[in-house]
Amino acid sequence: MISISASAQKVKGLIFGTLYPAYYSYKAVKSKDIKEYVKWMMYWIIFALFTTAETFTDIFLCWFPFYYELKIAFVAWLLSPYTKGSSLLYRKFVHPTLSSKEKEIDDCLIQAKDRSYDALVHFGKRGLNVAATAAVMAASKGQGALSERLRSFSMQDLSSIRGDSSSTVPPSVTVRTSSKQSHPKPSRSILGLIFFLMETAQICKIFQDLYLSHLTW
Repeated sequence: MISISASAQKVKGLIFGTLYPAYYSYKAVKSKDIKEYVKWMMYWIIFALFTTAETFTDIFLCWFPFYYELKIAFVAWLLSPYTKGSSLLYRKFVHPTLSSKEKEIDDCLIQAKDRSYDALVHFGKRGLNVAATAAVMAASKGQGALSERLRSFSMQDLSSIRGDSSSTVPPSVTVRTSSKQSHPKPSRSILGLIFFLMETAQICKIFQDLYLSHLTW
């Protein structure tokens, strides 16, 4: 029963504390009414502080009797046009506090923004350096493996060509050579591997240039 009651109270708080003010904020923006606009801006500032405090009070004060009912009553007090709770809290407490601490808050936000940007750039450079190093190492290993593979394939193709020539032409038969001798065409596997190796070498060079450019940062 407690979990069902808490869930129901959260749904009520979502409807009355978020959706209802959001709709009237939309109407204030649409009508361009300055009074309504300022009124709902004050409410959203108070509601943001209330939501922040609610994150901690839900952990430590959820056992308190009528805790969720009190939260709904507080939101209704903020929204009521008769009590004007949000306007009262903003004018009496929030606005004077923020006005006196505005410069310190702005300085802290600027420092936090600069530190986060520097940290992001630092980790981005490190990530690029690691990625470039890994790419260069992988490309160099792949190039060595391809060269060995090309050498083995070329030896196999040469042995197959020799075997074909020895089987087709008997040693006792003399073949007359014409004036235009036909050159043997290389096999398709050798040509494909050569082209692939050339492309791999170009990619390796690109990765090496990228790695050296990152080292100069």
